[in-house]
Parts: sequence; structure tokens; C-alpha cells
Amino acid sequence: MLETELLLQMFALLVVIGALGGVLAGLLGVGGGIVLVPAFFYAFQTLGYGGDHLMQICLATSLATIIVTSLRSVHSHNKKGAVDWQILRGWGPGIAIGAILGVLVATSLRSTTLQLLFGVLALVIGLYMALGRSHWRLGDAMPSGMGRTATSPTVGFLSVLMGIGGGSFGVPLMSLHNVPIHRAVATAAGFGVIIALPAAIGFLLMDIANENRPPFTIGAVNLPAFAVVIAMTLLTAPWGVKLAHAMDPKPLKRVFAVFLILVALNMLRKAVGF
Repeated sequence: MLETELLLQMFALLVVIGALGGVLAGLLGVGGGIVLVPAFFYAFQTLGYGGDHLMQICLATSLATIIVTSLRSVHSHNKKGAVDWQILRGWGPGIAIGAILGVLVATSLRSTTLQLLFGVLALVIGLYMALGRSHWRLGDAMPSGMGRTATSPTVGFLSVLMGIGGGSFGVPLMSLHNVPIHRAVATAAGFGVIIALPAAIGFLLMDIANENRPPFTIGAVNLPAFAVVIAMTLLTAPWGVKLAHAMDPKPLKRVFAVFLILVALNMLRKAVGF
């Protein structure tokens, strides 16, 4: 296949991935990474790329995009006074430590192992989205002391292993501890920056053989995927927001939860070789 032909196919797939990711983020409020990682994986596989580090490339590229989208989201939410800076300051250091540990572990694992981890964790998130209830509570306030010390690195660590920002784990965590949903979403965007920035830097330093990387990949971050997805997400996310205001997104979240469960099961199927 000619290099130009490959780049055109790659560009077309990335435009579709970015557009759908943006709409879903605006419509359902889900983090982009949980859509982008499996989309990148199937796109790069379709283009003929595989090997032991394909998932690292997907995770790293997703996290790089999250830096931009989370910064934009935090800025927007902060103008409305929705970000809880006390939570962010208290939880930020632990989340960052967990993210760094996540990079160290992720770079040492095989792609199939990361597929397995992504599948299991995405299945848990999908089931929570499908079955969770807004009145569920684990406590009246966010954990402090030893509870925060143990939980905050776990959020960063698991997020990096999935290539996602703060939303998928941070929003349920805060909601279960009595933080209002709008404040939880806004603050979780801050979690996303804290997770994605050190993780993306770490993945940029990863050494992957050129023959196992899509074109224009530095470390484990694919630059065309990063650029195209950012551009499309910024373009289409407002469309998703408009759709969310025009219809009830709650049943759509249930549909997306089923979709996510199917994606997770398919990732698990591929990881075990079926």
C-alpha cells in the first residue's frame, strides 16, 4: 500500500472517530477516552498495525487529546463557578502519583494484557452507567485522610491503564460521596488534566520500533490522530450539547452503556484470542 494511500485512509478513519467522540461527549457527558481508545485500536488494526505495543499507542494518543479537551472544559466550568478547587487541590497530588505509576506499568505490559484490563474496567463502567442510580451514596463527603491517600492514586492509575480522563471514575466517585452532579462533572475535568499531562509526557518517552508504529508517531503518541481528533471534537461537541438540550439524554445513556458493554466484551474476546 502506498504511504499516501495509507495516510488518506488513516485521516478518513480519524475524522469519523473524532466527530463521533465529540458528539457523544457533548450529548452524554462521557469522557472521550472511553470512546477513543477502542476506536483507535480498531482503526490502527484495520490499517495493518499490531504488535505488542498497539494498546500503548491508543492509550497515549487518547491521553494527549484529553489534555486539550480537559483544559477547555475546566476553563468553561470555572467561569460558571462549578469547579470545586478544594477537592481538586486535595486529590490532585495523589491522582498525579497514580498516573505516573500507571505509565510505568502500562509501558511494561503487552498489548493483550492492556486489552484485557481495558475490557474488564470498561465493563464495570458500562454496568454502572446502566444500573447505577443517582440516589446511591457511600458517604456524605469525599474521603479524607487514609481514605483519600488510598483512593486518589487508584483513580489516576486505573485511568491511565484505560487511556481516559477523570470523568469515568471521578464523576461516580464524587456523586457517591454527595457532590452535586454538575460540580462533580466540572471537577472531574480537572482530574483529567492532572491524569493526562504527566501520562502523555511519560508515553512520549516510550521507545517503540518504527515498523510497529503508525506514521508520525513520537514515542507512543500518534500526532495525526491527536491533531485530527482534537479538531473534530472541538467542532462536534457543541452539536452534542445542542442535541442533549433538545432531548432527554438519560435513555441515551442507557443505550450507550449497552454499547460500551458490547465494546468491552469484544475487547475481552480479542484479548483471550477468540
